[in-house]
Amino acid sequence: ILNKPKDADDAKQILSQLSGNMHEVITGVCLKSKNKTRSFYSLTKVFFKKLSEQEIDYYVENYNPYDKAGAYGAQEWIGYVAIEKIEGSYFNVMGLPTRLLYQELLEFVK
Repeated sequence: ILNKPKDADDAKQILSQLSGNMHEVITGVCLKSKNKTRSFYSLTKVFFKKLSEQEIDYYVENYNPYDKAGAYGAQEWIGYVAIEKIEGSYFNVMGLPTRLLYQELLEFVK
């Protein structure tokens, strides 16, 4: 489990760990009303290219990896240059699988 980085060194260590590897982003959601509950999850595989030390340093120095689990935002510079492939929901990687949420909400309100 990759958390939000504590500091720049932690962010660099996390990004080095992701570099050249595939990781999974899993988001769990629970919908609850007075009468029912519906839970679901989304799993997305993210494939990172091998990042140079300079690329990692640039991202940590110029962006804000501290408020993101895994120390990166797919919608930021590093997402444009590091992500080679995504299998699953791009929006799940950003934080919430919106298409799946919409689909589940439609079922939930029936």
